[in-house]
Amino acid sequence: MIKCILVINNQGKARLMRFYYDVAADRQKHIMNSLYRIVSTRVDDNCCCFAEDESLFGTDHKIIYRHFATLYFVFVADSAESELGVLDLIQVFVQVLDSCFENVCELDLIYHYDRVNYILDEIVMSGMVLETNADLVVTSIKETKKLEQEGSTFGF
Repeated sequence: MIKCILVINNQGKARLMRFYYDVAADRQKHIMNSLYRIVSTRVDDNCCCFAEDESLFGTDHKIIYRHFATLYFVFVADSAESELGVLDLIQVFVQVLDSCFENVCELDLIYHYDRVNYILDEIVMSGMVLETNADLVVTSIKETKKLEQEGSTFGF
């Protein structure tokens, strides 16, 4: 199960923060700062995209991340999730964002926060992975956007 998803910029500011379990706001900030410190200091090309911090999540959790341009995409998952599967999930998320925003950038995450959350909900909901096929997610988003533009009332 995925415990949290964070998108953090190079300066350590959260651009997306989603926790799938109850966490106090001050603890969320502490987790975000700790995760940023962990992933931003691993700049060596020989480092893998996996890390652990038992003080934050215990022994049963893994930190999986990718760095794209000015953003760190960080997923924290328990041992039931495959590290490579989550790494692929990050790639799918970024690929869908790129398709929807045409070369996604940090400003897209800021100004289209609702769309980014909708995209994330199409991929992961309640910590469970729903869809890993980027084409199916993009198709679903396009269909929803088409319905919104038509002003669909679902037969009412």
